[in-house]
Amino acid sequence: MSWKEKLGLVHIYTGNGKGKTTAAFGLAVRMLGSGGKVIILQFMKAGNVYGEQKKIAECGAVIESLGLPKFVHGKPEPDDIEAAKKALKRAKELVSSGEWDMVILDELCVALGFGMLDIEEVKELIRSKAPHTELVLTGRYCPEELFGLADYVTEMREVKHPYMKGVLARRGVEF
Repeated sequence: MSWKEKLGLVHIYTGNGKGKTTAAFGLAVRMLGSGGKVIILQFMKAGNVYGEQKKIAECGAVIESLGLPKFVHGKPEPDDIEAAKKALKRAKELVSSGEWDMVILDELCVALGFGMLDIEEVKELIRSKAPHTELVLTGRYCPEELFGLADYVTEMREVKHPYMKGVLARRGVEF
């Protein structure tokens, strides 16, 4: 049995602490280093803004950022919801295609938490993934209802963060 035949589990990185996307990108580097194919679909992030986007592409991952170049605060606007639904449609194609060894759906849980996506559609996406595809979901607000469909669930818990002292996000660390 080849190492790729042992793939096919579901990971969730959630919680209010820092490090969810960072952990997922670490898995991506590990998969790429083993010769696997990785695609990262970002739900709430626009392209060419975050430091990790360019470098992960240079390592061989495909990255698609379908979020809008703005933050969602409070109630999402219609264009935010439309972008999230477009990303979910693309995610369904990627997850079920069998083309990828790892599919990372970055910030999908945030889109769920803001009510931009239907949880039943996300459950169906998880159930429809290709058997060998390792699927990674990230973002705060992940509904516990998804935990039963996952093999790994990691909750990042914020204990202390410089933001509490008024230090804003810093390039190279938070983005």
